[in-house]
Amino acid sequence: MKTALITGATSGIGRATAERLAAEGYNIIITGRRKDRLLEFSGYLKNAYPAEVLPLCFDVCDFGQTGKILGSLPVTWQDIDVLVNNAGLAAGLEPLDGGQPDDWQRMIDTNIKGLLYVTKAIAPLMIARRKGHIINVGSIAGREVYAGGNVYCATKHAVDALTKSMRMEFLPYGIRVSQVAPGAVETEFSLVRFKGDRKRADAVYEGFHPLEAADIADVIAYMVNRPPHVNIADVLVLPAAQAGATMIHRT
Repeated sequence: MKTALITGATSGIGRATAERLAAEGYNIIITGRRKDRLLEFSGYLKNAYPAEVLPLCFDVCDFGQTGKILGSLPVTWQDIDVLVNNAGLAAGLEPLDGGQPDDWQRMIDTNIKGLLYVTKAIAPLMIARRKGHIINVGSIAGREVYAGGNVYCATKHAVDALTKSMRMEFLPYGIRVSQVAPGAVETEFSLVRFKGDRKRADAVYEGFHPLEAADIADVIAYMVNRPPHVNIADVLVLPAAQAGATMIHRT
């Protein structure tokens, strides 16, 4: 069986991807900061699918902790075939002059540094085997910008740039590097962005049918299951009601 590591697997796209790949026959390493959710999900996967599951509770923003935990994986878990860099978030929607530096730091630490730290720990294992597939979860915000999205958009533009450079750098080692960039997906994303304001978060998805986490998991499953000579390098996925970052048809 192949092994997949998914960061930010306690909710949303990460959770849906872990479940989909478990159903596809992968053994699963799931990471997250919320230990209770992580262990609950691990138990669910073990009962629902014929997969081995390794839950790892740590914060990808912490370079030392990330390196220590991923650098001491049990030998039987070191042959990682797929890495899904999913952990990410948005915090706030204020114009730059009204933004909160703590929010900026949180987005930069998670969306950029977290991806870097995890990839730095796992890439050498793939390089040694001359095989592997890294999928970075970007966003339409990495292709367009919108008012109030300033730092979040910048971090997702960074994900896009990192994906492209990683594809070049890991090319000699047979490692595929891909990006999936979702539009509006109804997960905990907006609830986190608006710091628990449920009414404001729900309003983001009113009047149209947004993407679901499982839709992105479907795309990721398709990517990783292509023949070894095929790399789906970049996919933009939008709900049918969305034509751009800020253009959504609501009824």
